Amino acid sequence: MLSQYPQAIVLASASPRRLELLRQIGLRPIVEPADIDETFDPTLPLTDALVTLAENKANHVAKRYAANVTHFAPVVIGADTVVVLDGQTIGKPTSAKDAAQTLSALGGRTHQVMTGVSVIDTNSGERYQGLATTDVTMRALETNEIDDYVASGEAFDKAGAYAIQGQAAVFIEEIKGDYSNVVGLPVAIVYQLLRQINKAR
Repeated sequence: MLSQYPQAIVLASASPRRLELLRQIGLRPIVEPADIDETFDPTLPLTDALVTLAENKANHVAKRYAANVTHFAPVVIGADTVVVLDGQTIGKPTSAKDAAQTLSALGGRTHQVMTGVSVIDTNSGERYQGLATTDVTMRALETNEIDDYVASGEAFDKAGAYAIQGQAAVFIEEIKGDYSNVVGLPVAIVYQLLRQINKAR
């Protein structure tokens, strides 16, 4: 459906998971990570802070093209994902101990994976935002399962210390919402936002 999308796409993220998800829906984005402070604005509700951070990422990269003398004007996609348990955000683990503690806390519970998305058309200046929330229920985990998973190395560099598309798939009991959001990017929302930009052209 998107293999013939008329404008070039730039992904403002270094995430290989987001890149692969966009490729799965027919896009071939250029990867240009946004080098910005990813601290949430504490004055905003989490949902607003997520969308704002996603837009800041997209805007940071979009500015590189706004004054581009070659007139290469892509659509830039920015996103930010967090795991939330009992209203508290859980980031990427800082150590093996931290990863094990995170997985122990998530085991036997339902948590939320939330992603803010922003797309910016550097040609027209049009921009649209979206937010996805997916409920994920993880079964109770045994200590040896957690230790083995952390030892595999898969827990690192991932919010919530797990990759649902990897070995952690065996930990999941139920998902309510967009699976791709849990992987790292809600492609259904991205598709709708790109359609809005295309209609506005």
